[in-house]
Amino acid sequence: MNKDFILEGWDLKKVPSPSFVLHLEMLEENLKTIDKVRKDAGVEVIMALKANATWPIFPLLAEHSDGATASSLSEARLIAEEMKCKAHIYAPVYMEEEFEEILSYSSHLTFNSLSQWKRYGERAMSAGVSCGLRINPEYSTVDTDLYNPCSPQSRLGVRRDALTDWPTGIEGLHFHALCESRPNDLYNTLRAVEEKFGHFFSSLKWINLGGGHLITHKDYDENVLIEILKDFKSRHPHLRIILEPGSAFTWDTGVLVSRVEDVLNNGGRNVMMLNVSFACHMPDCLEMPYKPAIIGMHDPVGKETAWYMGGNSCLAGDYVGAWAFDNNHWPQVGDLVIFRDMIHYTMVKTTMFNGVTHPSIVTYHSQRGFETIRRFGYKDYKVRMG
Repeated sequence: MNKDFILEGWDLKKVPSPSFVLHLEMLEENLKTIDKVRKDAGVEVIMALKANATWPIFPLLAEHSDGATASSLSEARLIAEEMKCKAHIYAPVYMEEEFEEILSYSSHLTFNSLSQWKRYGERAMSAGVSCGLRINPEYSTVDTDLYNPCSPQSRLGVRRDALTDWPTGIEGLHFHALCESRPNDLYNTLRAVEEKFGHFFSSLKWINLGGGHLITHKDYDENVLIEILKDFKSRHPHLRIILEPGSAFTWDTGVLVSRVEDVLNNGGRNVMMLNVSFACHMPDCLEMPYKPAIIGMHDPVGKETAWYMGGNSCLAGDYVGAWAFDNNHWPQVGDLVIFRDMIHYTMVKTTMFNGVTHPSIVTYHSQRGFETIRRFGYKDYKVRMG
């Protein structure tokens, strides 16, 4: 499927603005790749809700995954209600007032520290839950500190020097060291994990390789991943191997539709003021940071007119640029601005800061057209703030 052709052919004037629009057939293409890895490598691939929790698509995702992973009680409950299965759960800390309910939704439960294991482990085992321990391999290829969980001082996971023996009762090992990574990043990380923790593998039943495997990216070679996983499995045939990608399931499967509300020139800089906010609706653009693709626009070259995008919150930094129009267009109030690849790590991270209008959620299928599955309004804001 040519995603560029599909996206450019949409008539997005038919949907509310602002809105997130998920293309179901593009999602199905991603799921084919996920299925290929599951089958050919003989591993389990579960979906991480932290990247996308749009539950109306959960029945489809359930057909092309081996379950889902949660990092909170609410995510675990949503998995139970809408995917009809128990969850693999990892949270940096578990809280006493939530723990019994978390157990009721768990098939696997990973502990972030030995002290959390000592506090809750017996109860988890008594409930028939398979327990795991998150480790810190102190190795990562992630460049952005905000997304790197493997620094020596990281609060996430147990370092090798804290383990004299593998704790009795813990059946699994979990690590998460990748972020939008390629197969060789996993290969090198696995080498570090085996070097530091491999002598514990005989005590394990499963190993969770975490997320960050961007399997469905156009530049990702899933065949290399499959060979890496098969090689690892051949050396540790007794282990169930689990991957829990988040972004890969919904990577490049939809857009955020916004509208130009004003056109400014301040200090010689051209600005298009939009009815969406980077701070509220696209926070990764400011946190990562990165500049998203806009359909019909590109990075300015030479003396091309550059345009910056202004969000509609009052945060001074709600502001990203620069882009140039493919056809040298001069924007007008009412024009649509379509941000590409806005389904993962967007809806799950949106806020209602400033009470700004929250984007609707829309799905599209060529046979069924557009379907608005959720609109937000004042009541949502009031409930959230009250």
